[in-house]
Amino acid sequence: MIFKVNYFHILLFAFPLLFTACGVSVPSLETPECTEAKPGVKSLYSYHFDNDMKPSAENLKRHERFLSKQLFAELSASNETAVDYFTQTDNYPKAFRIGGCKTVSADKAEFEMVLLWRDADRSEERKINVETVRENGNWVVNKIGK
Repeated sequence: MIFKVNYFHILLFAFPLLFTACGVSVPSLETPECTEAKPGVKSLYSYHFDNDMKPSAENLKRHERFLSKQLFAELSASNETAVDYFTQTDNYPKAFRIGGCKTVSADKAEFEMVLLWRDADRSEERKINVETVRENGNWVVNKIGK
């Protein structure tokens, strides 16, 4: 019996095995600081969007675990306003997306946060900056601005 060799099928199965055997992996384009800080930013904004976004002392206390001691103290001392500090607006967005990240130092990283408004009448995005710092071994939000 004669078998016809189909080189395409051999290559199709050989390449994945070759790459797996050689330990080839996809490199991460983020710095270690950005990779470590991102879950904290995502947790803060997920919590914020899932709850009441209206600024109040009670809501701020619920966010304390995500914030640096300095930011929590600053926000606690400020007067309540209609503008939500975490989204920098009084017109609350519907969703968010974490954009790019820049490492400032071994203990500081800055994220671009994209805020989204989408409904039948509006499709808009705005960007704000979220600064994170490493405090007591944890990454927390230290400052938010436009």
